[in-house]
Amino acid sequence: MTKQIHVAVGVIQDSNEQILIAKRPQHLHQGGKWEFPGGKIEDTETTSEALIRELKEEVNLDVVNTYPLMEIHHDYGDKKVFLDVHWVTNFSGQATGVEGQEIEWVKIEQLRHYDFPEANNAILNKILS
Repeated sequence: MTKQIHVAVGVIQDSNEQILIAKRPQHLHQGGKWEFPGGKIEDTETTSEALIRELKEEVNLDVVNTYPLMEIHHDYGDKKVFLDVHWVTNFSGQATGVEGQEIEWVKIEQLRHYDFPEANNAILNKILS
């Protein structure tokens, strides 16, 4: 049986109403596709705590707080994910791909032109509506 991975996902919106996305490294599951930054939640963390930690580690942003947006359970067949998705609008710092990943700030309406993992479709549908 495939274990479900609990992931904190941040839909990070700046003051220009652009959303930060990052390209997954090729060697990872769903590699080469774009994603909303985030990472695995440790057993001792809340979603918000994990997201604040992950966004500092991944894209060098200092997040003040996060707000729940939605939850997604998705089965890829080879991997099950539980995406705990939060809005992030209160942050400081200059976003950089700390782990060498490509990142982009994208206008909301342009997100549909990027290739995201299937589990992200519900996020895209919600923020594009």
